[in-house]
Amino acid sequence: MRPRALVLGALGAVLAAPLLVAPAHASGTSGPAEVSAAPGPANTTGTAAAPPRTGFERSNGARWTTQPEEQELLARVDRDHRGVAVDRIGTTAQGRPLQLVRIGASAPPTAAQTARGNTVLLLCSQHGDEPSGRDACLSKVRDLAYARDPGTRRFLERTAVLVVPTANPDGRAADTRGNADGVDINRDHIALRTAEGRAMAALIRDYRPDVVYDLHEYGPTEPYYVKDLLSLWPRNLNTDDRVHDEAHTLSEDFVRPAAESSGFSSGIYGIWTDPETGEPVKQVAGDGQERILRNTAGIKHSVGLLVETRTNPLTDEEEADPALNNRRRVTSQLSGLHGLVDFVGVRRARIETATTLARLSGYADRGPVHLGGADNDPATPDQVIDDPPCGYRLTAEQYGEVADELALHGIRSKPGGKGALVPLRQSLRDLVPLLLDERAAYHLTAGQPVNDC
Repeated sequence: MRPRALVLGALGAVLAAPLLVAPAHASGTSGPAEVSAAPGPANTTGTAAAPPRTGFERSNGARWTTQPEEQELLARVDRDHRGVAVDRIGTTAQGRPLQLVRIGASAPPTAAQTARGNTVLLLCSQHGDEPSGRDACLSKVRDLAYARDPGTRRFLERTAVLVVPTANPDGRAADTRGNADGVDINRDHIALRTAEGRAMAALIRDYRPDVVYDLHEYGPTEPYYVKDLLSLWPRNLNTDDRVHDEAHTLSEDFVRPAAESSGFSSGIYGIWTDPETGEPVKQVAGDGQERILRNTAGIKHSVGLLVETRTNPLTDEEEADPALNNRRRVTSQLSGLHGLVDFVGVRRARIETATTLARLSGYADRGPVHLGGADNDPATPDQVIDDPPCGYRLTAEQYGEVADELALHGIRSKPGGKGALVPLRQSLRDLVPLLLDERAAYHLTAGQPVNDC
């Protein structure tokens, strides 16, 4: 394992809007009181506007927010606030919109602005049967849009917030993990075969977020895997060390402590632990494969983090009252989001330095490229390209098959003659072999390595 520096210290002042639900105790024996909307600020017309509430909040957790309710809430926020815009960035196989919410202090941030400034992207419910992240994101969109406290306004003046409230609308409608075609979107961030995966790739390419925060849920395995909230950084070995370290810090020094300070238990995703000693027992998930978003984000020089909250009730009280369990799920997600906002507020300069230097490092075209392994699982010799070629040459047929995907990823190509040359000397240098080397597990096509670029 490569050495990783940990940054220990206070979380600092909370800059996000207050939680709209009181934190449940980690055991689940008590739940939050019914949520209520915060006092309404003046909208762009100067009249009082009471903030909208999600269907989840209105039912006190008895049901999840419906898609029509989501559309109503987003339309209202878009209409009420000059700092918010809701865009359609894609359409699913069943015709549902893939939507992006852009939130700024006084105007919606543009792609040109976010590429130069500090930007956080929330991706919610890639898996349609994991709804708590979606409802947490909808609440956070509303809270940020309607907030008028100085801390939140200051945060939005310095950080653009992008939110995809429902990354898998067809799966959410069907309550299925995959999309309408049964594809797991969180395994499509390399191949880009789905409308959802393509929309996310274009979003990351165009807006270049400094942080990509991916909200999920998991099923517990008693007694080894039962924490309220789990998190995991990019383990892929092609993640720049500086970006990796910031993601590790986000997880271990901000998100998990924020959850624990709200009364929730926390752990590292994919690791079973002995309930008596707290020592790891075995790893069951959370490897370094590049097609998973937290790893893709890291390779693309964003501070990626996967966050998972526990779905199943573990107490008699939660078993008897599904709404109590649902409220714990959402409130634990909101506590993690508070940790994220604290992280950005405290470490903004370090984050921007890490992502900027990582984006520039590919132009040096130096160092090995890893086709396997993880930060806790060293790559074997056959998984390392010690002396990568300067590029990969594609035939005209190959280039015709993958040109769109390369462009969506933000990979620069040089078409000409009977095909195209894809050089490694570019910002996403380490991604090129993962896409085009025949030894890579999820390559798009087998390009011809060349050393005469």
